[in-house]
Amino acid sequence: MEIERKFLIHSLPENIDSYPHREIEQGYISRNPVVRIRRSDDTYILTCKGQGMMVREEFELPLTKESFEHLKPKTDGIFIEKTRYLIPYNDKLTIELDIFHGKLAPLVLAEVEFSSIDEANTFIPPTWFGEDVTHSPKFHNSVLSTLKEKEG
Repeated sequence: MEIERKFLIHSLPENIDSYPHREIEQGYISRNPVVRIRRSDDTYILTCKGQGMMVREEFELPLTKESFEHLKPKTDGIFIEKTRYLIPYNDKLTIELDIFHGKLAPLVLAEVEFSSIDEANTFIPPTWFGEDVTHSPKFHNSVLSTLKEKEG
C-alpha cells in the first residue's frame, strides 16, 4: 500500500545539490491499470499501481537492464526524465523532490510517503512547498506521460 501526498514546488530548497539524488527515466505500458517501467540510476523496476489518489496498491518487481530495454519501445506516450532528490524531513519522513527534464521541464514536484492515512492528513509541509496536488489526476506521472512534445 502506498500512501503519499504530492505538491507543486515553485522554489527549490537551499543547498539542493547537497542531498542524495538519482537520475530516473520511466514509461508506461498501461495506464489502466498503471504498469510502469523505470530506470533509477542502475536499478530497473516494473511497477503496477492500483486506482486512487492519496492511497493505492503498489507492487514492484525487479527487471534486468535487458528486460527494461526490451519493454521500453512498448511504452506509450513520452518517456519521463527527472532527477529525484531525497531530502530528510522531521527525522521520520523523506521528501522526494522531482525536477523534470526534457518535455516536462520546468515542472518540479515533491512527494512524501506516509505510514498511515492519519499521518498523511496531519502533515504540515515545509514553507517552500506550493499547492497540494495530491487529488489532481493531471499530476500523476502516468498522465504527464501523455503530454505532447513541446514545440519550439
